[in-house]
Amino acid sequence: MKILKLTPAIKDYIWGGTRLSKEFDMVSFTDRQAEAWVLSCHEAGHSIVENGEDKGRTLADVIAEKGKGCLGTNCEKFSFFPILIKLIDARDNLSVQVHPDDDYAMRVEGEYGKTEAWYIMDCDEGAEIIYGFKKDISKEEFRKSIEENTLLDYVNRVKVKKGDIFFIEAGTLHAICKGILLAEVQQNSNTTYRVYDYGRLQNGKPRELHVEKALDVTSTKAIDASGKPMGETVKKDGYSETLLTSCELFTMKKLEIEEKATVVADSTSFVSLVCLDGNGVVMHGDTCVTLYKGESVFIPASYGEVEILGNLTVIESRV
Repeated sequence: MKILKLTPAIKDYIWGGTRLSKEFDMVSFTDRQAEAWVLSCHEAGHSIVENGEDKGRTLADVIAEKGKGCLGTNCEKFSFFPILIKLIDARDNLSVQVHPDDDYAMRVEGEYGKTEAWYIMDCDEGAEIIYGFKKDISKEEFRKSIEENTLLDYVNRVKVKKGDIFFIEAGTLHAICKGILLAEVQQNSNTTYRVYDYGRLQNGKPRELHVEKALDVTSTKAIDASGKPMGETVKKDGYSETLLTSCELFTMKKLEIEEKATVVADSTSFVSLVCLDGNGVVMHGDTCVTLYKGESVFIPASYGEVEILGNLTVIESRV
């Protein structure tokens, strides 16, 4: 199995903008491009291989054929492909929402829960996210705030800037607000429980809310968010590396490449590379795959040492 370059699934949601098509050359037949699922084996939107002998096939089909060994030993404990990576353009506010943990989601929805991380690629001046509550409240107060339309009085609003990173554990109430472009690494799940949607209509009707399920899974404790990466930026030969976040589910790094960087795909995990800016090539032996802004490649586990040449910023993700 060689390096696979992927074409994303594009999602058109009511809050989406046009930056993914205008700035990242994402091909779409819709007026809005809210999300690009740049690494996905989820049935709601598959990544498609665009190079080599597997061109035109879904990444999920290729992995099923090659076997789970190409995912690495860290993935053996997962029943399904473990992560999903997106680029998100929020022209308008997303709903205030929450995702369940694995136990609840598997029991109720039949898929994983959703812990995720957001890297702020760009944002308008004064842009913010909703991240949990600004003070501890009870479940009863949470329900009452939803019923009385006062929820936004209780939420923790956090100003964001380019380069911030936020880790959103399952059970954390949250929302991406308008004017934000970000990269998201998350569990492979599409389960979302909306609790507030600004009174918007879609096809003349309000979008569905999921209040009872949200009450089941939401932590109502106060939460703090700094936006700082987990690690310091380390200067290396031809590039710099920053550990953005790491947990038992995934690790997320930023590589700022001036000339070249070396990445090793060992036996523990596959490697996903998503180009956020600039362009370059990914090389291994006689294999050379171009990598432009907005593009993604999948490197199978145990593939060995790979060189990235060019001037580009990359998000490297592993399990």
